[in-house]
Amino acid sequence: MTGSRVVALGHYQPAKVLTNDDLAAMVDTTDEWITSRVGIKTRHVAGPDEPVDELAAHAGAKALAAAGLTPADVDLVLVATSTAINRSPNMAARVAARLGMKSPAVMDLNVVCSGFTHALATADHAVRAGSATRALVIGADKMAEIADWADRTTCVLVGDGAGAAVVEACADDEEPGIGPVLWGSVPEMGHAVRIEGTPPRFAQEGQSVYRWATTQLPPIARKVCERAGVTPQELAAVVLHQANLRIIEPVAQKIGAVNAVIARDVVDSGNTSAASIPMALSKLIERGEIESGAPVLLFGFGGNLSYAGQVIRCP
Repeated sequence: MTGSRVVALGHYQPAKVLTNDDLAAMVDTTDEWITSRVGIKTRHVAGPDEPVDELAAHAGAKALAAAGLTPADVDLVLVATSTAINRSPNMAARVAARLGMKSPAVMDLNVVCSGFTHALATADHAVRAGSATRALVIGADKMAEIADWADRTTCVLVGDGAGAAVVEACADDEEPGIGPVLWGSVPEMGHAVRIEGTPPRFAQEGQSVYRWATTQLPPIARKVCERAGVTPQELAAVVLHQANLRIIEPVAQKIGAVNAVIARDVVDSGNTSAASIPMALSKLIERGEIESGAPVLLFGFGGNLSYAGQVIRCP
């Protein structure tokens, strides 16, 4: 068994931008109301002709290009999404077809907002077990398609997009670049975040999620660092699920990552569910805010109430 590492990332967002003022013309809300409660200013929204697999394929292609690889170099595609309306072909198969891949294994994972960190751990495990040599791991969601645009408490939150990472085996003499995952859930509170009905609609119990996230998650995130052999003070960056700035900032503070860059992509992108962590990390790397090899905490949480986190080394 050998370790794995993230070698490159990429992200993609639709061109259409929806501002808080735009939303104020649609529902009973204001820019001040949205900013004060969730910290979001804008979000990108995909059109009816931009399906989830198209968003995912754009992000995957950028990650492969950044790694200097071709689609033929990948033997495993994992797509984390909770907005795949069509069941088959799954999103991973659709992405593989769009990118012209040869014969990769293709799997979707639906763990909602923590989908990407679950998928990243799955890719790491596959490489360690020898069943894959190089994986394309994508988080992609089209939350605007399942939003209730008459509900001002939820429609102001959501955005669309995709983020991708290329994962490959480490050299025999190389330290693993993806640390052990710590994952779990609180099944009895799974109803607090829902995508249900026909057509499916997103709903949540915001206060319950806020209390759970700000009180229960910080000690779990510190255990993630402990498993990786890293102290919170050594972290160069913290990339939490971009749910709400009023969750991100207190949780990051309670973790104790006093020297870390804190991802705040939620301000510009809204809550993009499984896409939020890889998209925020890709942007930090693109802007040069994290040095290569530096430890970064990734921590997803949300629907089911599931959580999953690991420390990776920045590519």
